[in-house]
Amino acid sequence: MNARRLHPEAELPLVQVLVTDLDNTLWDWVHLWAHSMRRLLGTLSEQSGVPIAVLAAEAKSVHELRGTVEYSLLVDELPSLRGVIPASRRFDAAVHAQHSARKQATGLYPGVAATLSRLKSSGVRLIAYSESLEFWTERRIRRTGLDGVIDVLYTSDDHVVPDGFSFESVRTLPPDAYGLDFTEHRVVAKGLQKPNPDVLLRIIEETGVDRKNLAYVGDSRSKDVAMAQAAGVQDVWAAYGSSSDPADLELLSALTHWTPEMIRDDHLARASAPSPTFVLKNGFDELTSLFRFEGRESADGSHAASH
Repeated sequence: MNARRLHPEAELPLVQVLVTDLDNTLWDWVHLWAHSMRRLLGTLSEQSGVPIAVLAAEAKSVHELRGTVEYSLLVDELPSLRGVIPASRRFDAAVHAQHSARKQATGLYPGVAATLSRLKSSGVRLIAYSESLEFWTERRIRRTGLDGVIDVLYTSDDHVVPDGFSFESVRTLPPDAYGLDFTEHRVVAKGLQKPNPDVLLRIIEETGVDRKNLAYVGDSRSKDVAMAQAAGVQDVWAAYGSSSDPADLELLSALTHWTPEMIRDDHLARASAPSPTFVLKNGFDELTSLFRFEGRESADGSHAASH
């Protein structure tokens, strides 16, 4: 089904709770990651004289060891840059260049802010669920102005830090620059990944919503759509989020933390991915043509259990 309104609004499916993926659904994560990584590797190479190809190969090894491509201590663990003085201090300009590039590239897709604001005003419960780790997900929520727009955020816990380090010891900003002020953040069990429906089932239980009145939107058919269908909720495929710059995807593939086995399993899952019930072809704002959004209080006169 596409995003055209096929029936009068009163006949559209009622949604009282919207759960959304974040990366490549609300913002272009592939681009912001690739843009900032290019800036980091390029500046590091200029400062150190180490070829970019060598730094990239070392970065991939660190990513594989730490299980993420968003590892905050990456620069300090690149073998070519190790010395008496921590690399992140010696090459502070490169780290700042990466942060600047990340900020520059972090922004919502067109229509996302207005659509979420409209749904929020209608009393709809807005929940986000991402497989990305805690720290950088919170940073993107803050950067895009969604702290407080999203009611509850579910993510995996943050990556571990090496012996001798702590998160407090590597943080350079004031304490109030970390975490979220208004959005509640709940951590999911370690190792829990989409398309396992457990998180969606937990959300159904915690909100007390009838699953037919919950919609889930995400950019991956093999993960997001499959998970939503397994949980028995309205599934929406954000097709626009599956179109990334080939050069960005090439860099991500080159530096990924995924093992060959994980890549193989992903290809198999994509090949057998289910067909989505609803499709957003061009943008997040097409949601309002697919569903009738009302808060539980306005829809049936009762208060949501989680309000």
